[in-house]
Amino acid sequence: MKSAKPYITEHKERFLDELIELLKIPSISADSAYKGDVIKTAEVVKASLEKVGCEHVEICETPGYPIVYGEKIIDKSLPTILVYGHYDVQPPDPLDLWDSPPFEPVIKTTDLHPEGAIFARGSCDDKGQMYMHVKAMEYMMATNQLPCNVKFMIEGEEEIGSESLGWFVGQNQEKLANDVILISDTGMIAPDVPSITTGLRGLSYVEVEVTGPNRDLHSGLYGGAVANPINVLSKMIASLHDENNHITIPGFYDTVEELSLEERAKMAEAPFSKENYKKALDIDDVYGEEGYTTNERNSIRPTLDVNGIWGGYIGEGAKTVIASRAFAKISMRLVPDQDWEKITDLFAKHFESIAPKGVRVKVTPHHGGQACVTPIDSLGYRAAEKAYEATFGKTPIPQRSGGSIPIVALFEKELKSKTILMGFGLDSDAIHSPNEHFGIWNYLKGIETIPQFYHYFTEISK
Repeated sequence: MKSAKPYITEHKERFLDELIELLKIPSISADSAYKGDVIKTAEVVKASLEKVGCEHVEICETPGYPIVYGEKIIDKSLPTILVYGHYDVQPPDPLDLWDSPPFEPVIKTTDLHPEGAIFARGSCDDKGQMYMHVKAMEYMMATNQLPCNVKFMIEGEEEIGSESLGWFVGQNQEKLANDVILISDTGMIAPDVPSITTGLRGLSYVEVEVTGPNRDLHSGLYGGAVANPINVLSKMIASLHDENNHITIPGFYDTVEELSLEERAKMAEAPFSKENYKKALDIDDVYGEEGYTTNERNSIRPTLDVNGIWGGYIGEGAKTVIASRAFAKISMRLVPDQDWEKITDLFAKHFESIAPKGVRVKVTPHHGGQACVTPIDSLGYRAAEKAYEATFGKTPIPQRSGGSIPIVALFEKELKSKTILMGFGLDSDAIHSPNEHFGIWNYLKGIETIPQFYHYFTEISK
């Protein structure tokens, strides 16, 4: 396949402008106030697929937000690649920590992005990376180089657990039949160190509520005489880790996959600077489970983290009150063989069991998904490896990610397909955080590399 570089250079400004317009739409799936914007984004994605030459493009209704589907079948005897991505984004809060408004994209240079990066919510996760595939499709169609069949499935609920995707996949197995699934919703080690994500952690996400008295109480008249839900919740959460940062939920580690020393040694070959890591995050030291390195803690080990905690009075000034209720949102990242539903159940039983008398506890599961591992000897992995070699000039490193894409395990179960994760973001791109950004170089490099995957996958599959 011819290099896409000349085409990308010619259309660079348009590629950037189109992505910027997409990023202006606040498609926040977690907040119903933005429902109209989520639907609008689906319509924009549909139009973009039609424009680059996909056929049978449709907005497919689901019990939740719609899924955009499109395809280009050139020969049924050829392999079929199913591209998955999502058009919804995380809430941008806290807004006061953004240097520029999250839905008013701006391009700024950084140390890691000397050619500039687009700062906006969703720039890297996942609108920017999803749109690379649309533009790669444009290139292959415009130059008559599409070597195989392609299907697109772009959803609008990934950031809230892909609640409707399982239903959609179950209803459309024949439509979605494929030989490999291609996703760009991950990252790579560095611009000069390409990598392919070969493992993802699973996820269990819950909300907890601790209720004490039937109303907020005067802290002078009642303090010390009744349980304070905020105090109790804080103690309960603190007890979920021991002095070695080991999770204390009984049975939590029973099925955790223990990697061999040889596998851990191979992981350690990936470039990593603890000093640069600390500097980038402005922290004095790293922190985590005893006996594991930083890269192991955030990839091959399970975790439990509080994502939000609230209760009582948090306004300006003072209000001496004992709150009636306290709340927290908690996520657990899981490793292969940990079933997310079983872990959720273990958490709920344990959390309820450690509550003292005088309070009531409620645990509400939100969503979850299984961990997955992609073999490095599959046809898809070999094609991705060759694609990176063609555009980066070096062999990519296989790398397990700490993130979760629950639908990967779903795809393997329902569609019997392996997934290849070709991400072009960087750890420093601040996904899910204020000032999220995506490098222009990374965006264009993705558009350049993806067509090579099509070429090599078709070639290897013969």
